[in-house]
Amino acid sequence: MRSRTRQSRVTSDEALVRALYEEHGRAPLAYATRLTGDRAAAEDVVQETLIRAWCRPDALLNGKGSVRGWLLTVTRNIITDRHRAKAARPTEVAEPTAVPPVERDHAEAVMDAVVVMEARERLSAGHRDVLYVLHLRGQSVAEAARTLGIPPGTVKSRSHYALKALRDLCRHTPVESGEVAA
Repeated sequence: MRSRTRQSRVTSDEALVRALYEEHGRAPLAYATRLTGDRAAAEDVVQETLIRAWCRPDALLNGKGSVRGWLLTVTRNIITDRHRAKAARPTEVAEPTAVPPVERDHAEAVMDAVVVMEARERLSAGHRDVLYVLHLRGQSVAEAARTLGIPPGTVKSRSHYALKALRDLCRHTPVESGEVAA
C-alpha cells in the first residue's frame, strides 16, 4: 500500500514538472539566457530550476504568488549563486604557450665542471695548451700545430695523453702526484 502511494506521488510530481515546463518553460529560459548571455548555461539553470520545483512541489501549490514568479525567482537565485561561486574562486590563468622546460638540479654539472677544472690544473703546461687550442678554441690538429709551433703528431699524442690523464684524475684514480707527465 505504501509503495503504491509513493509511486502515485512520484508520478504526480513528474506530471507537475512536465506541466510546469510546457506552460512556463520558455519564460525562465528566456530570462536565464538574458542574464547569462549563454544559451547552454541558461538551459542548465532552467533544468536546476525544474529540479527544485520537483523537490518542493508544495511551494508551487500553496497559492501564494504566481507559479511563473516563483520559477523566475528561483532562476535568478541560481544564476546569482553561480556568479558568486565563480567570483569566490581565483581566476584561472591560461598557461603560456611557450613554457620553458623544467631544468633539473644543476649541482651535479657544477661539481663535474669543478672536478674537470681542478684536474686540468694538474696537467702539464703542454697538455693544457693542446686541450685549450683543440677543444676550447675549436681548432683542427693542423691549426693547433701551427698555433703551438709543434708537429701535428705531437698535438695528437699530447691530446690523447692529456684526455687519458683527465679521465683518470676525474675518476679519482691517482695518475701521478703533482703535475702529470709532460
